[in-house]
Amino acid sequence: MERIVIVAYKPLPGKERELKSLMKSHWEILHQEGLVTDRKSIICQSNDGTIIEVFGWKSQEAVEQSHSNENVQKMWKEYSKVCEYVPISEVPESNNLFSEFNPVEFE
Repeated sequence: MERIVIVAYKPLPGKERELKSLMKSHWEILHQEGLVTDRKSIICQSNDGTIIEVFGWKSQEAVEQSHSNENVQKMWKEYSKVCEYVPISEVPESNNLFSEFNPVEFE
């Protein structure tokens, strides 16, 4: 059964551009590895700069497989150099009844 997740990536100081660059291929890599559904990610940004991604893992098993997948681990290692993962509850807009975010435009 598909698992929809919401992930918040807070860029490290001066690393927003690098994070956005990684975001361009995040879903594609997960999809190539057979871990996510065909549903494309929704990527947006909060006013404090945190990037929010909503996407669908194929299943709970796919989530578990990602933790031993060499290509995914390599990608996540690059993420750790440019951001920290934060709970969505730490994103100020998440406290609003209707949480509005800015769309992310990739160059």
